Amino acid sequence: MTVTIKDIANASGVSYSTVSKALRNSPLVKPDTKKKVLQVAEQLGYSPNFAARSLASKKSQTIGLVWPTIERIALSALVTKINEVVEKNNYSMILSVNRAKEAVDLFKSFRVDGIMIFEEGGETQLSDDTGLTIPILSYGVSGEHTHPIIDVNHKKAIYKAVAYLYQLGHKNISYVGDLSPADKRQVEKSKGFEEVMMEAGLKLSRNSILNTNGLSWYNGYTAAKKLLQQTPKPTAIISGSYDISVGILRAVKEQQLSIPEDLSLISYDNIPQMASLETPLTSVGVPIDQLAHKMVDSLLSLIREPGSIPLTQKMDPELNVRMSCASPAVLGEENK
Repeated sequence: MTVTIKDIANASGVSYSTVSKALRNSPLVKPDTKKKVLQVAEQLGYSPNFAARSLASKKSQTIGLVWPTIERIALSALVTKINEVVEKNNYSMILSVNRAKEAVDLFKSFRVDGIMIFEEGGETQLSDDTGLTIPILSYGVSGEHTHPIIDVNHKKAIYKAVAYLYQLGHKNISYVGDLSPADKRQVEKSKGFEEVMMEAGLKLSRNSILNTNGLSWYNGYTAAKKLLQQTPKPTAIISGSYDISVGILRAVKEQQLSIPEDLSLISYDNIPQMASLETPLTSVGVPIDQLAHKMVDSLLSLIREPGSIPLTQKMDPELNVRMSCASPAVLGEENK
């Protein structure tokens, strides 16, 4: 037999409304009462009926998240942080790694209050003619969108990386990343690299930009292995993602090179894991704490009041200096 809120109320000796608030982690319920209600709910084997709750309150207190993959470390770190922020706002989250349209159809059946979409290529992009009335927020690159988007300014992040290396004295700098034209975020990174290199008067050779043809650590490893066999080798590399950087580090070690003594490395993705690597990496990007809060707060604002946020919100990336960069003079190799 299905356990209801009324059953929990009878067993715990409190009102129906108190149980309802306690299960939603409302601050209006005293901690001791909340603890008692939750213990009774667990003992009775209570499972929330999202559909019934939605019909009764017109809100499910649930959001849907369309995500490209959970295999890459940077994305796993971000989705974990997003879920933490969602829970702190007394919401639940449903995660889907299906195509955007299929995921949205699933979320509609659960009557979610809003949807976040992490755009990475065609499979995670939703067409603008869906006619959906559910609030939608995207993470991607600003442009022509009918729903609001969070843009973390990938191009500016790479600008900051090149500028920092240039200040250290590097001139022979390479960018290693995925150049897929289907993923606007990756396109912005490579464009940013080309533009800032030209603005700084630095030469672009055939080895200045290397295509990993993917975003896994192995893609980074094979690309870096190829790059480090070229002559002359770059004195600095900017990586397109944390996972790619892990592959680059392996290739560097196989070549019996050291960071930063033989090669400087900056990685995109400003996540705490950068500090835990054998060589703590200097990183660039919007910190995931800031990004998670911006995404969740923006979607909840849309849920409460449609049209309450601008169509485009650009965030400011930060450079987090650690131990993976040094001046080429220290390396004993001056760029010419």
